[in-house]
Amino acid sequence: MVGLPLVAGGLATALAANNQQAAAAPNPNCTLVVPPNPLSAKGLATPYKLVATDAAAGPCNEANANQSAFVEAAIVAPGGQVTLYDPLVIDKGTQPAAPTTPATVPAGSTVGIWFGFNGTNLTLKSTAGTNSLGQGRCVNGLQGSIFGQFADCNAPAFFRNANQQIAANQLQVPAAGTAKDGLPCPTTRDFSVVDQDQSDNVVTHYLATANGQIAQNNAANKAALQNQQLVDLANGSDNLLLTQFIDPTLGCTPWTRPDQSSDGMAAGALPLDELSAAANQQAPIALVPVNDPMTLNNNNASNTKTNLYRAGVDMNPIGAADNASGTSYCQNLFGSPMGIQRVFKDQAIFMNGPSVDAAMANNLFTFLAMRANQSFTNLNCGGLLNVANPITLTTDGNGVVINATFTPLGQTPTAAASGAATPTATCPVASPTTAPGSTATGAAGMTATTSASASAPAPMSPSAPAWMSASASASMSASAPAPASMSASAPAWMSASASASMSASAPASASPSAPAASCGSPVPVATNTAAGGAPIPTASATGTGRHHHHMRW
Repeated sequence: MVGLPLVAGGLATALAANNQQAAAAPNPNCTLVVPPNPLSAKGLATPYKLVATDAAAGPCNEANANQSAFVEAAIVAPGGQVTLYDPLVIDKGTQPAAPTTPATVPAGSTVGIWFGFNGTNLTLKSTAGTNSLGQGRCVNGLQGSIFGQFADCNAPAFFRNANQQIAANQLQVPAAGTAKDGLPCPTTRDFSVVDQDQSDNVVTHYLATANGQIAQNNAANKAALQNQQLVDLANGSDNLLLTQFIDPTLGCTPWTRPDQSSDGMAAGALPLDELSAAANQQAPIALVPVNDPMTLNNNNASNTKTNLYRAGVDMNPIGAADNASGTSYCQNLFGSPMGIQRVFKDQAIFMNGPSVDAAMANNLFTFLAMRANQSFTNLNCGGLLNVANPITLTTDGNGVVINATFTPLGQTPTAAASGAATPTATCPVASPTTAPGSTATGAAGMTATTSASASAPAPMSPSAPAWMSASASASMSASAPAPASMSASAPAWMSASASASMSASAPASASPSAPAASCGSPVPVATNTAAGGAPIPTASATGTGRHHHHMRW
């Protein structure tokens, strides 16, 4: 994640350290007040204001990484010129830590805006006395049933304009390229990287000062605020997972465009990822299904809500050739060689990628395996396919996932009791065919007894993050029962209460068994530094996300 050099658990350690400052159980439901005329240059440069949806449940503070909301805009101008801009979010009643960068919207341009959230439910609201939601043509979900962490403003119009310019050859989408495994580089619609709720959240970063004020992430602000104990706030998203973890590990290059709010530096963005996916993704193509937790309406499948979500991420509505079947989605995700099986086939490659959260998994391979394991539960793939979870996770004594195996669909993984891990001095590549229940050397040289899905604690509720461990999920349910509406939001990242439980049961710092770089060299990722050159610690939702995972990864 941008903000830290990815060395031996450095990312997870910094994330945990920063998030220890957050409240143990922050209010997961926040409201974002949209400024007037949000699609205009003035509207883009006007800060959005964060406030609790229900003040009785506690405050919402942007500097709290478990409650941070993020806004990402893209501007497509005539002639195929696309630029990005990250509107700022501040607490209601406060001022930005530094003036916002003026935005430029050339005549004839179309602006689209997308939202991400590190909590559970983000509700959009017009500024008092205005109809800013109508002015922005904002979509938060169905009436009475919001998506959860995702929302957009004017996205369909943005994609319509962009696609017209692509068809006219005025806007060129770069080819995805070829990955280290000889296969096409994955996109946000690749079944090897999607999870329970694909195409959600953004890649925006903000700067937070020690007193809780927020600024845009650019050189001038880093210089002016360098003595303010800056923290880089990040939104853990599927997009960030792909562009800053999976792509570098596979030797792929994401599509980037200049970010006006960040010195014109090249940056990725959700709309770029979706345009690239539409142009490059080969079959099977992952499109948001009706069993996506974010598109459920009161726990029921909804074609209408699914189509609203699809429109915000440049996907065609459900039709005869695409019935958005959850069964087909699960079959492609777990049964196709181009689904999660690709990750297991490329285990040796992904093991050399840094973990998104070293307190949960010790490298990128084990993180992706853990995320897919939980997606199987949250999408109800077991019920739809009538098969057992094909992914068996191996954990060490701290609950860190250190290895995983895949059993072909229809075969029953062998149940096994979990056991404490014992460090070893070697770092061999664990075979994907290690039998569950046996003692195996894990990805980071850890010896542990495999813990089969059949012996894991009770499955998580549909609202639990796709990557969250079952024990963390169970703790979450016990400590903070989720309201019924939360099931539709299914955060990609861990909820605050689950995070608090994890922190209590597993130290924030990576144990000797879990360094992200203990085997192989970490993949370098751009470092967000202050004027003096020192790295700015990155804070994302505790437990790093889902995805949702925050990391909703």
